[in-house]
Amino acid sequence: MTTLPVTQALILAGGQATRMRPYTDGAPKAMVPVAGTPIIGHQIAWLSGHGVTSVTVSVGYRHEMIAEYLGDGSRFGMEIRYAVEDEPLGRGGGLKYAARLLADPGEAFFVLNGDVITNFSLADLAEYHERRNGAVTVALSPYRSNWGVADLDDGDCIRGFTQSPELPYWINAGVYVFRPDVVPLLPDKGDHEDSTFPQLAREGGLIGYRLSGYWRGIDTVKDVMEASKEFQDSGRTLPDQFRAAPSAAH
Repeated sequence: MTTLPVTQALILAGGQATRMRPYTDGAPKAMVPVAGTPIIGHQIAWLSGHGVTSVTVSVGYRHEMIAEYLGDGSRFGMEIRYAVEDEPLGRGGGLKYAARLLADPGEAFFVLNGDVITNFSLADLAEYHERRNGAVTVALSPYRSNWGVADLDDGDCIRGFTQSPELPYWINAGVYVFRPDVVPLLPDKGDHEDSTFPQLAREGGLIGYRLSGYWRGIDTVKDVMEASKEFQDSGRTLPDQFRAAPSAAH
């Protein structure tokens, strides 16, 4: 079987993220800088590096900042277009509204939540999606505890602690492959994880893909600081065109 490449993506970047203040007092969550590059810049670099040539960005709060930073996408070697919500539609409603602006609405497309940074293989995800023939394939990341876990012996004596261990569970990584015929099933308003995904799960059309590689959700100021340190410690830097101008990064 020959796997057709998935070359288009949709980023859900309309969130304000009050838990990330002061970063988001005057900027959308997608523009919060991690190691000098906005979250959405990390995403565009990853998508571009895996053969994606067209990206539709679902935007709302302070959307002009995202448009100023990304432009038409030409400096990143891709086409970027914008679906601007006049009122908050929720993730599912925003996804449905933006999907009409995809470069090819009749083909499969990647979807990214606007607050994740990762580097796993999109080609492997697309191949898995086609092989499993599901409606939506959900990338899953190992669940890592936020706390230290005590190592107890039989007498309840603590022998040590393991800080932030991986636990035997898998969480939604906020990266998906959608078959185009799923779009009409999305809500006009609200969250697809509360409506469309449960329906697909009951029908056997929701497939899980266990990713390997770096993944982090950026939900709090602590996440921003830790992710920035991870990038700096690893020496992973992006080319200058992905770095935000000072006015856009604050």
